[in-house]
Amino acid sequence: MATLLLFLFILGVLIIVHEFGHFIVAKRTGVLVEKFSIGFGPVILRRKKKDTEYCISAIPLGGYVKLAGDSLQEYTGKPNQYYAQAPGKRFHIIFFGPLLNYILGFLFFWLVFFIGYPSFTTKVGGLIDGFGAKEAGIKAGDMIAAIDGKKVSSWEEMQKIIQAKKKEEEVRLSVIRDSSELLVSVTIKEKEFPDQIGRMQSVGLIGIEPSEDLTKVRYGFTDSFLLGLRKTWDLTVITYQAFLRMLTGKLSMRETVTGPLGIFYITSKAASVGLVAVLHLMAVLSISLAIFNLMPFPVLDGGHIFFLLIEKLRGKPFGVRTEQLVSQVGFTLIICLALFVTYNDILRLFGDKIQNFFVK
Repeated sequence: MATLLLFLFILGVLIIVHEFGHFIVAKRTGVLVEKFSIGFGPVILRRKKKDTEYCISAIPLGGYVKLAGDSLQEYTGKPNQYYAQAPGKRFHIIFFGPLLNYILGFLFFWLVFFIGYPSFTTKVGGLIDGFGAKEAGIKAGDMIAAIDGKKVSSWEEMQKIIQAKKKEEEVRLSVIRDSSELLVSVTIKEKEFPDQIGRMQSVGLIGIEPSEDLTKVRYGFTDSFLLGLRKTWDLTVITYQAFLRMLTGKLSMRETVTGPLGIFYITSKAASVGLVAVLHLMAVLSISLAIFNLMPFPVLDGGHIFFLLIEKLRGKPFGVRTEQLVSQVGFTLIICLALFVTYNDILRLFGDKIQNFFVK
């Protein structure tokens, strides 16, 4: 029950921030906001304030802001309607939703780096045969204090330095063993591993495994800000690269895309780790939501922006019938995608249990 409430809370925060972006810019532009809904379907709670009805609806997997005259069928030419605004103003209304999600994700990353997150210490937990560390005499229980004279305080920090090295290159490790400091030269060996989006990457290894000891890694206010920016940028780049690889068939959509069921499962795992893991999850989800919404597909914000661009080039909007057709196609695609990712999540999370059930 606690996980379900946390899941709904996370979705609620992301949805509210997104829809508030549309809402606040529409208000400032002078567009009448008729409804602000968290969720879809039957309304559970509603409250009318001035000209806007605020709702919580039964299906908490999204939300929407209903603007006056936001379809050509409803548009009557009143100045407070969506279609009465210039394309530039309509762009700002659409774009500000994903933008706020993007900013929120960055702020969460900034907070994670500032309050600190757990990482393995540099204590060696085990050794792998055939690699430089064992050949150089490194032992389980050794604490690596520095690499080539640079102090290291976490496994993550040490890993980045070593993995950037090339084959046959040597690193000089400062090792603490039984209160004594030893200097050990270790030869790097390269090995290929698939990265987050399935590309094979060659990394340097010395053949050590972490112990179970943990340390807290945290940064100052400014460093956390810069690391938050870097993390946001890296996530953006890797997301678009994954999308391009899916389009070209180099990456399976089945292995990459997850839906509400998968997010619920991830939320339960993050909750078991603690607050920092939940904040990190919210950062990733918020940025991913922003990027997904900016994809140039009908119904999504990116689709609306795409058609605004065409309208700007044509000098006039599309007709009513074209708008209706695009909306129908868009909703059909979104429903198909939702069904696909849900089916995929069920197979990925419960496939073995379902198979065993039928085999029995």
